[in-house]
Amino acid sequence: MSQPPDYDAALAAALGALDVGYESLRPGSYLVTLPGQHKLKTMTWLIAGTHSLLVEAFFCRQPDENHAEFYRFLLERNARMYGVHFALDPVGDVYLVGRLPLRAISPAEVDRLLGCVLSYADDTFDQALMIGFASAIRKEYAWRVKRGESLANLQAFGRITQQGQGTGGPRFGEQSG
Repeated sequence: MSQPPDYDAALAAALGALDVGYESLRPGSYLVTLPGQHKLKTMTWLIAGTHSLLVEAFFCRQPDENHAEFYRFLLERNARMYGVHFALDPVGDVYLVGRLPLRAISPAEVDRLLGCVLSYADDTFDQALMIGFASAIRKEYAWRVKRGESLANLQAFGRITQQGQGTGGPRFGEQSG
């Protein structure tokens, strides 16, 4: 009788072939750090279970406002996604999750999967925050301006923080033209 495949070793080899930071806290479980441009870090679990490879990455906490628009924005993206999809935990926090067959564990597939997680997290992060956390962003911006703090990581939200200051574009929630 042949030995069953060692999926832990296959996953470790696949991650070792990639240029990503990761740690293994127990056999078959790997926490991968994916650096982004908008979402600066996406921590992603890859777990080789008994029957499937679980992928799970925290995206953001539950929104403060505009819940229906926020969740609709994410759900509309699910139909165009590969390997993972947006999902909620019981309190409404958002994750990227997916399950793949264990035989999918290969350097190319793990690279594709992690690339998708990074792309989906990074490409949708700013817009999701503008929808679900606009008031908090405005408060943070005002607090930083008042105290002379750096505004560097709020630049992506200029559309909602520069209200009435001649930005030329519509304010958050307004229709243009």
